[in-house]
Amino acid sequence: MTAARDLDVHHGRAWVDPDEKVRIGYTVVTPPEPTKTVVLLHGAPQTRYEWRKVMMPLAAAGYRVIMPDYRGAGASDKPRDGYDKWTMAGDIHSLVRETLSVAEPISLVGHDLGSTLALSFALRYREEVVSATFMEAPLPGTAYYEWRVAQKSGWQFSFHANPDIAVYLTHGRERWYINRFFDELTYQPDAISNDDLDVYARAFEAPGAIRAMCEVYRELDRDADDNRAVLQQHGKLSIPVLASGGGSGPLAGHFRAMCEEVAESVTEHLVPDCGHWVAEEQPAYFTRMLCEFDTAART
Repeated sequence: MTAARDLDVHHGRAWVDPDEKVRIGYTVVTPPEPTKTVVLLHGAPQTRYEWRKVMMPLAAAGYRVIMPDYRGAGASDKPRDGYDKWTMAGDIHSLVRETLSVAEPISLVGHDLGSTLALSFALRYREEVVSATFMEAPLPGTAYYEWRVAQKSGWQFSFHANPDIAVYLTHGRERWYINRFFDELTYQPDAISNDDLDVYARAFEAPGAIRAMCEVYRELDRDADDNRAVLQQHGKLSIPVLASGGGSGPLAGHFRAMCEEVAESVTEHLVPDCGHWVAEEQPAYFTRMLCEFDTAART
């Protein structure tokens, strides 16, 4: 294991589109001699700050750890359009391949909305991904997605799909609003502190941030159509897929069947004593689980 003092931490912003209209904020943690690369895609209402507890342990295990704020979140630009996950996958691909000059196949990890982005990336760039981990999200294009968004408990899908209403009703109440998600979906009460909530609140108080998050949601039905078309034309993912999430969360029990709709080789692993926010509630367990799965996927 590499010592923390030997790890290089770099924060930056980079243009990711040919017209130089969208910049992506990112953090990269690099060990002296990285042997593999993992890209961590955060959920909502979050930013790359989600990975703060796991980025150093993963880098100490030999990974180059890339953590972007996807389009519309955190330090990234917030354009009016481009929130379909196929386009957003192109943003991440440009960051990894062109800005950071990573040549080898990568491991993908998505949480919450980041899983919907990870799926589109894996479908679009199949030969460039060695493994994918999908956590805590109904994947667009699956039967479970269609069922989940129709449930009363999935109200946020339809609410956020109406950006004008959502922005109007949450304006000036952003901290209260995002805190509601953490209150309802956290199993470990001390996992996310008031200081952590302040970080997330500031991110979503920024001009255009709530609207951008809503646009990510609003495009999910389009993503479902896109994913079904790609799966029908090119088949399921052939790479190893880890279907994971909190064992005490509301989605537990659905991950394997859902992921088997999009991938041929699926391993399910529920994280014990954990709610929705896996990397923040159980960071050590998450790190160990991911390293073991990805090591096996690479052999």
